[in-house]
Amino acid sequence: MSLFKARDWWATVLGEGEEFDQGCLCVGDVDNSGSGHDKIVVGSYMGMLRVFSPHPAKPGEPSPAHSQLLEVQLRDPVIQVEVGKFVSCSDLLHLAVLHPRKLSVYSVSGTAGNVEHGVQYQLKRVYEHNLQRTACNMTYGTFGGVTDHHSLCIQSMDGMLMFFEQESYSFGRFLPGFLLPGPLCYCSRTDTFLTVSSARQVESYRYETLAVATDAETRQDAEQHSKTAGKRLTADWTLVLGEQALDLSVPYFSPSSIFVCGERNLYCLKDNGHIRFMKKLEYNPSCFLPYSSVSEGTTNTLVGNHNNMLLVYQDVTLKWAAQLSCSPVAVRLANFPDLKGVVVTLSNEGHLQCSYMGTDPSFFSTPKVDAREQDYSQIDTEMKSLQRVIRQATRTQADILPVAETDEDLTVTATVSTNMDSTSQALIPDIDGLPVPSVTVKIKVTSRCALQGPKLTVCVQPPLAVTQDQLVLEPLGVGSTTVVAFSAFLNGQYPPADLTGDVAVSYSSPTELNPAGIPRVAQCKFSLPLRLVCCPSAPSKNAKYKITVDTNKPPVNLSEVFPDFLEKSEDKEGNALAFHFLSGPRVTVLASKTSQRYRIQSESFEDIWLVAKELVQRFDRHFAKQGIKDFRNSFAGPIPLAEYFETVDHHFELRVSAEKYQDLLSERAVQFRAIQRRLLTRFKDKTPAPLQNLDTLMEGTYRQVIALADAAEENRACLNQAFVRLRSATHLLILLVSLWQGLNTEQNAILEATLLPLLQDTPQLGWEESVDAAVSHLLRTCLSRSPKDQALSLSTSQLSMPKDTVRLKKHITLLCDRLGKGGRLSLASEANVPTPVMMPGGCEPIAEAVADLEEPPLQQESAAKFIKKKQPSKKVKSKTDKESKDKKVSAEGAVKETVEETAEEPVKEVKREKKESSKEKKKESTKEPKEPKDPGKESKKESLKESKEKKESSKESGKESNKESSKETSKESLKEPGKEKVSRKSSVKVKEKKKEPDAAAGEG
Repeated sequence: MSLFKARDWWATVLGEGEEFDQGCLCVGDVDNSGSGHDKIVVGSYMGMLRVFSPHPAKPGEPSPAHSQLLEVQLRDPVIQVEVGKFVSCSDLLHLAVLHPRKLSVYSVSGTAGNVEHGVQYQLKRVYEHNLQRTACNMTYGTFGGVTDHHSLCIQSMDGMLMFFEQESYSFGRFLPGFLLPGPLCYCSRTDTFLTVSSARQVESYRYETLAVATDAETRQDAEQHSKTAGKRLTADWTLVLGEQALDLSVPYFSPSSIFVCGERNLYCLKDNGHIRFMKKLEYNPSCFLPYSSVSEGTTNTLVGNHNNMLLVYQDVTLKWAAQLSCSPVAVRLANFPDLKGVVVTLSNEGHLQCSYMGTDPSFFSTPKVDAREQDYSQIDTEMKSLQRVIRQATRTQADILPVAETDEDLTVTATVSTNMDSTSQALIPDIDGLPVPSVTVKIKVTSRCALQGPKLTVCVQPPLAVTQDQLVLEPLGVGSTTVVAFSAFLNGQYPPADLTGDVAVSYSSPTELNPAGIPRVAQCKFSLPLRLVCCPSAPSKNAKYKITVDTNKPPVNLSEVFPDFLEKSEDKEGNALAFHFLSGPRVTVLASKTSQRYRIQSESFEDIWLVAKELVQRFDRHFAKQGIKDFRNSFAGPIPLAEYFETVDHHFELRVSAEKYQDLLSERAVQFRAIQRRLLTRFKDKTPAPLQNLDTLMEGTYRQVIALADAAEENRACLNQAFVRLRSATHLLILLVSLWQGLNTEQNAILEATLLPLLQDTPQLGWEESVDAAVSHLLRTCLSRSPKDQALSLSTSQLSMPKDTVRLKKHITLLCDRLGKGGRLSLASEANVPTPVMMPGGCEPIAEAVADLEEPPLQQESAAKFIKKKQPSKKVKSKTDKESKDKKVSAEGAVKETVEETAEEPVKEVKREKKESSKEKKKESTKEPKEPKDPGKESKKESLKESKEKKESSKESGKESNKESSKETSKESLKEPGKEKVSRKSSVKVKEKKKEPDAAAGEG
């Protein structure tokens, strides 16, 4: 948006429904009045030719009618108009009008009237040339150095330059390598013609070269003559622009300057084709015009763009920017009786405007303010009232937010048929002998008001598919209803991760301010039946993977819960039910006769998800129908992380393979291109040389490229299937954790967003790094050990594919551990304080150990419980105090390993201990260099006594602070500093030895 606006001097609108382009405008003294004042000549594609002599009108009044001198309807469209000396026997200016198949030259003359009607203007044709080829544009000038008259050059659509010397046709030449016509311009200084070819380069042809080149009637003749006999037409010089040019201009006032306006750049060239300067434009230009500058050695340029802006550049510096009322396609400078240097612009819709740059002076003066004393009490009262309003607004922010309309303009509802289609619409008729069914889904669209352009889009999770996923609906009237039906089916060799689908209807809602309509979207979801992807089967007793779901109500007959899966059930009591997926695996549900448990088992871990989800949902609906409100599903544990990690590792291996295939393909492609270059060099060589088995090497490389591409494509298909299976396993893990901890809807949504951040796996961003970052954020915030350990800022490191999945598995394990200890998933800042929650199924949260002041016990517990194979700690050998140093190093190694496993917990206290231990080592080495090993034994005894005393004190007073213990130890350290330092570090080892068997018992 410009700060200034172009000042309107005169404007008019030409006709209705007419079109104009950059060649349809020119200015000049076309009527040869001799006053030196210009007239505006405008031609349109509808064949209208108009001549104007503008006069300014008073503000608010329309332009006077006598500004238009002439208006003539021609038979053919007007492509371009120019004013020049086009008649051989006259020195007057004439008007040249270019039509698609004709060039006409007219004279415009005025006859003075005897009465008050004024001067009458007439358009008289002097001569015309019928063209054999369709014209594109033209240019004029003193070709060949003739200074008295102007000759014309017309470029045809097939690349022929036709030259006319006034009334006679001179010759025609075809441009070499022509494909599409570009802008054409004549440079009188060098007697050359400039154009921009379809090769996106500026080409310069001398008039002398064009005149002596071989003549031809067709392009084929020109190419044949250039190969056999005659002079071949070649360019004098070329310059590659790399973009298509909009227009060319050679100003007469600027020595050795050629201006080219490209799509994104403005170029200034010398006459020999070298670049003087260029300006990169940040917009799409629509027209341009160079004109003389006041500063010596510089040139000003007017550039119009499609944002209704007119910009003035002095060489490459922007000097002015003005806002226009429309986007110009042509711009000229003209001198009128009342004003010189007027900017004349023409839009493609016929808005002709004469304007000038600058601003009008402002005569407004600021009134004087009466000086009066401030009433501070009144200001204080006003300040308090404003603060009261702000405080009230911040308390109830919901009241100041815009309230959404309760009645939607469009309502979308989806209905899924209860029965499968009689004739399946699936693209795959059967999978392993099992027929693939399809189900009909009906979408009902009801509008409350008139809507425009409704489009319906259906999205289902792969490998599910629908018969038609996009539909264009008819415009909806007030209260109209449209019903659309389609079929959904399985279109792959593996089960989907989700049976839900989304329907979105986009439409435009017209308003008073926007009749075209405001774009809006209405959405709804639908759930497909489980029968779509599996069929009933005979139950199996044994399976590899088993999951048990507990309830708080007596066992239910499975035939009542799954009435649509009773075809092949052999169990009459309803205690067993089997589901045979179309892709192969079978899932069996067994109900206990005595307890309130249900077992789901299968040979595939991720295939349990759909059946478990369906079982939980149908149980909720079954007991809700009976009016039981306190029904609850639960899972007693343990969480099957090992089975889940197998799916994660399989997906990660396929991602690594995909990267390897990509690298191999890049190497073979580079090799293939290098062989191609070698062969091309050999073939171009004039002296034949042996190929040295390059053709054999090229064929072998080609086969390798094809084989690698096929392998990469197959790996990509396997990766897509593995990602769907990973999503199924993750859904199952979320369900089990939710049943295990009794998560509410909000916590379940946070867990799902953490473990399922992506709907599609891409090479740039994969599932592993996304989940690792999300889980790490939870461990740093709401699942941290204490509010002090919370991360204050988000991690801004760039996500990249990890080397392995060890870190991810540790974080997921730690996430389940924190949830098992009572951690709460919340987006609030202080929701990390673990609360004791009674777990379903008789599970209790793991008790937290009493926190010590110097050693974090949670790190030792997590290291002992969740790391089965612990790396041996490094032992540092020393001559003096061997045993004490071994104990210190082992304690520090355990702390280091636990810190590396968590990777998110602050380690300030651990670092402080390391510094203290290093200082203590130095002091011991200096003070007691020859101390025997007996103090080590004494330190062990003292540490055992101190640990017993601490345990007894913690039992007697559970809330005793750590400060008192630190004071006692400090007093003892004053008496025996050397022994006390050793005993404090050795006590850490004793604590670890006592805690490790407890942790092992907890795991067992």
